[in-house]
Amino acid sequence: MDETEFWDLVDSARDAAEGDAEDQADVLVDRLLQLDPDSVVDFARHFEARYNRAYLWDLWGAASVLLDGASDDAFDSFRCWLIGQGREIYEGAVHDPDSLADLLEDFDDEVDGDGEDLGYAADEAYEQLTGTELPDLGLPDPPAEPVGTAFDVEDDALLPERFPRLWDRFRE
Repeated sequence: MDETEFWDLVDSARDAAEGDAEDQADVLVDRLLQLDPDSVVDFARHFEARYNRAYLWDLWGAASVLLDGASDDAFDSFRCWLIGQGREIYEGAVHDPDSLADLLEDFDDEVDGDGEDLGYAADEAYEQLTGTELPDLGLPDPPAEPVGTAFDVEDDALLPERFPRLWDRFRE
């Protein structure tokens, strides 16, 4: 599975689920079940690589603005949700987290931002296909800490300065 096929699966599952992350995870599992186990492993590898790539201080700060605070677990779920939004939004957010103000049509912190189930879709599909757990993906270990300059992602005085567009659109 190449990168384009990975994003096509993500996009088609999101479209079929009409943007609902829980439903998207269910659709994704169903679609992965149509593939062979090696392709499911490839999908998992693509997903995990993007999940690890999004472990950025600035993206955590952006998530904190959108979610009105983001614990470690909330940020983990946010990164899964972000991947589920597709390539354009994911890449835009990784390169410039404040650009989420322009990339997201809307955002409701009660239903958006939590894509935890998406992070388990490949595991679930692989187990259903093979009766065994997903094998090691052979990826480098994720960073122990987010990449970039550390800052207090809960500092409501700092967040509007670092993420002015997000703050203006989603917090004021």
